[in-house]
Amino acid sequence: SGHVLSYNKSALALLGAKTAEIGQHIMLLHRGEDFRRIVEGALCGEKRRQILEFGGRMCRCIADPVADERGFHGVVIVILDVTEAVGREKFRREFTANVSHELKTPLTSISGYAELIKSGIASAEDAREFSASIYDEAQRTIALVGDIIFLSTLDEEPPMEKTPINLRALCERVRARLSRAAGGKRVSITVAGDAAEVIGDAALLEAMIYNLCDNAVKYNRDGGSVELCVSAAEDGAVLRVTDTGIGIPGAERERIFERFYRVDKGRSQAVSGTGLGLAIVKHAAALHNAAISVESGDWGSTFTVKFQKEAQDNA
Repeated sequence: SGHVLSYNKSALALLGAKTAEIGQHIMLLHRGEDFRRIVEGALCGEKRRQILEFGGRMCRCIADPVADERGFHGVVIVILDVTEAVGREKFRREFTANVSHELKTPLTSISGYAELIKSGIASAEDAREFSASIYDEAQRTIALVGDIIFLSTLDEEPPMEKTPINLRALCERVRARLSRAAGGKRVSITVAGDAAEVIGDAALLEAMIYNLCDNAVKYNRDGGSVELCVSAAEDGAVLRVTDTGIGIPGAERERIFERFYRVDKGRSQAVSGTGLGLAIVKHAAALHNAAISVESGDWGSTFTVKFQKEAQDNA
């Protein structure tokens, strides 16, 4: 008849019901149309399986009729919270689609140029130009695969060799690595502040700083600047990376750390990169218990990474 014979608190919580009483009709606990169809189908003797959304949580509902040789006795409904599993599956599909798209673009170019050279259509001068394009696209593909592998290792939370690190010295090293690329765009990179010390993995921290600065250079204005500022405090250390670039619209700021997400889709086509830099930054910061935030406007952007002393001492 649809009246409740027994229940537990977990089921009520997932259905969004505060209270329930024995004998109360099941539909008084949740009035969703999909849930109603599952219940009614089971009451008619059909086994039902379906994933439904209850209050923002994804749940697998299993409704099984209970019957034996004496007849039909009722229905057992099991509700499983599968929000994380559904989220992981959605992420996997999106990631696979994004990787396929990002790999297809350079590989199509490589194949096209190689075919022209192979067929003999290209002149000697064109062949040299095509070869240079093939090399550039191959390097882009290698960088993409490298970042994907690196992110995969971060997802698995690899063991880290944490040691005391001079954060300003690490910034100076990143500045030297990017000096050539910055010079090509007439972008100046400066390092200022204190010789603050943090406890962490040197390679991961350098990758985090490098990707922040690399983006700051790539998306900067011609003749712009990037400043890395390190400050020490009693409760930890702070790193700020400020640029005079194109800025990030407010609606986009929550998504910039997603894999392959790019704010300026049109400009991104002209800017080399894998679209994974800020995802690496986010993971590296999380592995060091550091908080990262961003401010942006017409003047450019500032990324702030705060390292907590307590987290370092416990590392």
